[in-house]
Amino acid sequence: MADQMNPNLTDEQKQVLFEGGTEAPGSGALLDEARDGMYHCANCGAALFKSDAKYESTTPGLVGWPSFAEAANNDALTLSPDNSLGMQRTEVTCANCGGHLGHLFEGVDDHPSGKHFCINSCALDFQKDEA
Repeated sequence: MADQMNPNLTDEQKQVLFEGGTEAPGSGALLDEARDGMYHCANCGAALFKSDAKYESTTPGLVGWPSFAEAANNDALTLSPDNSLGMQRTEVTCANCGGHLGHLFEGVDDHPSGKHFCINSCALDFQKDEA
């Protein structure tokens, strides 16, 4: 995977995308992003989430990271079981480059879809829609 690493990534982005790290809650630059646009993988540029799928989470333990109800398309993400840290959750990675993005939690009640994609802000690159 290292041969696919974008040379412009910061140390934090490398740690999250390629070592499965998590940024500190509330620290991400895209947490409060509210403009219309598309969220892309910070490593490879693949389109991952549309801005209209983003919402503000109220679920304890999941507040502080960008939250999405669905992916931009069915082929954008790869989902894998992750039972690390004594939790049952689903790891979310970029289907194009394999970079770790965050986790999917299902059955949450802060969005009608019941899905909560909890994504590290530094794993994303936001591009606003052109007017």
